[in-house]
Amino acid sequence: MARAFPGKILTCRTAVVGSGAAAFNAALSLARSSHGAEGVLLVTEGMNMGASRNTGSDKQTYYKLSTGANVPDSAMEMARDYFACGSMHGDLALVESLGSLRGFFRLVSLGVPFPADAYGEYTGYRTDHDPRMRATSCGPLTSKLMTEALESACRREGVPMADGLRVVRILTDNGRAAGIIAVGEKERTPENPAGLVAVLAGAVVWATGGPSAVYASSVYPESQTGSLGVPLMAGAEASNLTESQYGLASVDFRWNLSGSYQQVLPRYVSRGPEGDEREFLPAALGSEEEALRAQFLKGYEWPFSPEKTDMGRAAAGGSSRSSEVDIAVYREIAAGRTVFLDFRRNPSFLDARGLDPETVGEEAYRYLEASHALGETPVARLRQMNEKAYQLYLAHGLDLEKVPLRASVCAQHLNGGLSVTAWYESPSLPGLYPVGECAGVFGVRRPGGSALNSTQVSSTRAAEKIAFENRSAPGLTPSVTAELEEETDLWETVLGGDPPSGDRIGEEEALSLLREEGKRHDECAAFLRDREKIGAFSESTAEAIRAFPALRAEDFRAMLALAIRRDTLFARYAMLSAIAAYLDDGGLSRGSYLTEGRAGIDREHAGSVLETALKFEDGTVSAESRFVPVRPIPETDNWFEDVYNAYGGSARFRAGSGENAPTAEKED
Repeated sequence: MARAFPGKILTCRTAVVGSGAAAFNAALSLARSSHGAEGVLLVTEGMNMGASRNTGSDKQTYYKLSTGANVPDSAMEMARDYFACGSMHGDLALVESLGSLRGFFRLVSLGVPFPADAYGEYTGYRTDHDPRMRATSCGPLTSKLMTEALESACRREGVPMADGLRVVRILTDNGRAAGIIAVGEKERTPENPAGLVAVLAGAVVWATGGPSAVYASSVYPESQTGSLGVPLMAGAEASNLTESQYGLASVDFRWNLSGSYQQVLPRYVSRGPEGDEREFLPAALGSEEEALRAQFLKGYEWPFSPEKTDMGRAAAGGSSRSSEVDIAVYREIAAGRTVFLDFRRNPSFLDARGLDPETVGEEAYRYLEASHALGETPVARLRQMNEKAYQLYLAHGLDLEKVPLRASVCAQHLNGGLSVTAWYESPSLPGLYPVGECAGVFGVRRPGGSALNSTQVSSTRAAEKIAFENRSAPGLTPSVTAELEEETDLWETVLGGDPPSGDRIGEEEALSLLREEGKRHDECAAFLRDREKIGAFSESTAEAIRAFPALRAEDFRAMLALAIRRDTLFARYAMLSAIAAYLDDGGLSRGSYLTEGRAGIDREHAGSVLETALKFEDGTVSAESRFVPVRPIPETDNWFEDVYNAYGGSARFRAGSGENAPTAEKED
């Protein structure tokens, strides 16, 4: 006889997992559909924990179709710019473009204060990998303001929310997502010591952000844990797990050091173990002039890019060396020194020569002049240009007029993620809808701010399809019941079973394991990629997965930390496997990373997406990766009456499902 599930079993039409801009927009869209608020349940580990609420930059960017009165643009042009970044499916490029204004103006209607002029023009600026002025911003906290506005709208609609629940499994039935299992301290009873709760649902929206716990050097907020491993365990395939984005960030308070923070030209210094201090950029870049120009360009070109290094310039004939700044910072830290950006002092060369076009370059000087930011010190210029960027650090106990910022090259975003159709449904696990950062939308590069656009486009489209299908929650089928029993046995044994050997693990020890594994990941599979070390680390990660059921937690908090580690182990194994497959296929430096011992910039793989799937049988994990040609941008020539008559029917949703979609040939 099957054992009864010890916790509550809830039902809904759609479970939305997460509490960021993507999750709240999905919940809001569903609540305003035929679902109604009563058909939705938003489940989150912590309402205030996610990246949307806790990350940003000097002017956190939202990328959209241009709304400037004098800037010609079209959705097809925007889609082509996305597609040109490499390894991105064309249908996703098109829907991200077409949906951008819908998402943007919905946020405006909810009160997100995107700036407009006296005539109502939402003007913009140019961002990374953006040939037009499509970017806009509310300041350093754009995604926080978005999240708060969307949450308020959800609460007005009466969307039910379950806080304090960490999802540990996606339930499946007949090859479809059928709900979730979570653990939460408030759910604990004598009969349910592991705090298990199940939610049976007709669809699951997965909006848990990036795999932040995979990395050690990270600009993800410490509260953000991510959850890419759970859907991979359930059978969801992934795309482009090779493509993370890295850049310079402060580490005592995690924040991107992009835009204004670079353009005001602070002094880069490193400090040795004995307290000796030196400026290192001039020697690394070859001259004081080159150092200042590269540093200024780093504001526009914040993500690390091999194409903006000496190697990239030699390979492609480019002129920018801005990413040599990242390499110089990395080398100082690797030599045992600590790097700081000091906003109290100018670079020595600037102090000696003065702030003029000959010293800093014509482009930098004109930019500072136009921004009315020609102050005597970097912090003075920052406050003239972007007072909010100064106040942000002050609010976190760091006064840039008094202290320097400790900095490093940090992981910031995963361009890849779980594979999705043009309706953001998992093609390998129907009923699961990955949205936001955990959706594998982007490829080698992406325009700055496109991640925020994607939170809105992906969640809106997923909600549309879910509302159209309007599936009821499944019952306690044999497969669902078996999965409930299996997960109950695992977590009750980890929490309360007899240790097979050794002592029980406490919360701090579990988190320490996670941190040490993150450091090892950074050493071989982050900003620099080392195939030999990746192979060894992949094997030890697989062994850690195999040994996991033998671990015993000291208490519930330790069990929760182990749940995060288990999720991270699966995510890391898939990422390592994908990187190894790319390198084994001859992959070179590209995107935001360098490949050790291999010269040149990769061009061969831009026409393909790398898909990765995990298999987990009898406690053993394995991975399979394969390159598939990118789907081209759909050529649409819609006759209005055809669209009018088809709208509201199932054919519209089949057309974007990815079934029998054309593909482009892999580039030579």
